[in-house]
Amino acid sequence: MTTAYALSDTRVMIARCLRRSLRDPEAFFTALMLPVVLMLLFVYVFGGAMKSGGTYADYVVPGLIVLCAGFGAGTTAVAVAVDMSSGIVDRFRSMPIHGSSILAGHIVASLARNLLATALVIAAGLGVGWRPTGSPAAWAAAVAMVTAFILAMSWLAAAFGLLVRSPEAANAATFVLMFLPYLSTAFVPARTMPAVLRPVAANQPFTPVIETMRGLWMGHTSTGAAVGHEAWIAAAYCAVIFVAAFAAASWLFRHRTAA
Repeated sequence: MTTAYALSDTRVMIARCLRRSLRDPEAFFTALMLPVVLMLLFVYVFGGAMKSGGTYADYVVPGLIVLCAGFGAGTTAVAVAVDMSSGIVDRFRSMPIHGSSILAGHIVASLARNLLATALVIAAGLGVGWRPTGSPAAWAAAVAMVTAFILAMSWLAAAFGLLVRSPEAANAATFVLMFLPYLSTAFVPARTMPAVLRPVAANQPFTPVIETMRGLWMGHTSTGAAVGHEAWIAAAYCAVIFVAAFAAASWLFRHRTAA
């Protein structure tokens, strides 16, 4: 019975978070459309100068999908910070509501928003000339990787939102999640970067996730490593981030809501 109540509370909180997203159309459509606008910018403005061994659209789409997760994480962190600073969580605690459902609602809503943004980027990519060659199994594996990465980033963003004391601080705290993709292989191969930046691009979470999706969709990676090798590294990063962020967010929520 307790599990049934918890699931019911979580469904209510998910619906609440999704409705709140729709009631803030400026932030909602910015999170959805900004990656598409960036794709058009990079493909049509900068694409002619990029040498990636094929059409630039084929190269850049996986990176833009991962960039979506960074932008979406900022939205999640702000939403959590708003709840914690507005007093609504105290009102929820006065009701017979499972505390875990509050964070779960934010996480599932973040996952839904980011998957919708991913679908838009894929559709826009196909429109500008992206031509993936992956099999249905490769597509399923790529979607699983995207989902795992979004889930990890969403929990990390929730932890940021709980750690700070205001929505403005939450937005600033997640800036690094939006900036790191630019220091990965999302837009250019690591070998084209200055020597000091190559180790940064090669040894951060975004790069193996991007290269895994690039390998699954296009059959090769920009680093020259096997897809399976990149996939193991990406999965390890996602698992570590998820476990650490989940533990941190859970502890911070209990600490912030302690009587």
